[in-house]
Amino acid sequence: MSDAIESRLKELGITLPQAAAPAANYVPYTISGNLLYLSGQLPIEGGKIAVSGLLGQDVDVAAGSRAAELCAINILAQAKAALGGDLGRIVRILKLNGFVASVPTFTEQHLVINGASNLLANVLGDAGKHARAAVGMAALPLNAAVEIDAVIEIAP
Repeated sequence: MSDAIESRLKELGITLPQAAAPAANYVPYTISGNLLYLSGQLPIEGGKIAVSGLLGQDVDVAAGSRAAELCAINILAQAKAALGGDLGRIVRILKLNGFVASVPTFTEQHLVINGASNLLANVLGDAGKHARAAVGMAALPLNAAVEIDAVIEIAP
């Protein structure tokens, strides 16, 4: 399965980056039984925040969706690191929590987080379909437009 996921990433033109190191006093992931909990991932590309600011003011839905895609790519990178390089151990993405930095009148957080949901479904098929939340926030760390964490079911 790992080879199939890697092939699908290549077909989609996605190269997973090195998993980001924590920026504060936390760990990037924890594993309990068959559950992998990933800390929030930011839209980092090339070592820096690629999409910053508030949706509805500085960032449009398309750019926000791209930010969510980058968060999903970083989720897969963290999962790969947590699983010793074997993405084939992913049974299913169970839950995403999507946080969107937005002005109070912005109400399309769900469309922004679709960027991550669509990417994970495209890469993992049915295993990428998940429950989720899409929540508006006043601000996010490092002025990121989006942050997403994940809970993933894994095989031993």
